[in-house]
Order: sequence, then C-alpha cells, then structure tokens
Amino acid sequence: MAERHYTVVELADRWNLSPDTIRKLFENEPGVLALEERGRKRGKRRYTTLRIPESVALRVHRRLSRV
Repeated sequence: MAERHYTVVELADRWNLSPDTIRKLFENEPGVLALEERGRKRGKRRYTTLRIPESVALRVHRRLSRV
C-alpha cells in the first residue's frame, strides 16, 4: 500500500501517450488494480478505474524499451 500508484492519465502524461494507449497496455497486466463500478443499469457502459503501481509501470516500461 505504501507504493506509489498512478492513474491512467498521470502515466499517459509521464510517458507522452494517450490515456487509451495506457489503458490497453495495462488492462490485463498482473498487479494492476482494476476497480469496476457496480450497480450500473442495464444497457449502460461499465466503467473500470485502473490504478497502476510504480513497480508494474517500471516492469512494463522495461519490457517496451527492449530493442
């Protein structure tokens, strides 16, 4: 819990990518907190909030930086 967690927008700003790209990169990444909104009415879009731990962000950044 003491580890820094980033929002999608914060990480998008830091990495100079769009929030949609960050969401796609991290939506199935182990260790990311995915908070789904409950109680949505039928036919409405379901929203998921992602919180990305710094260690996970660093792991993905290293993986993407390999050439």
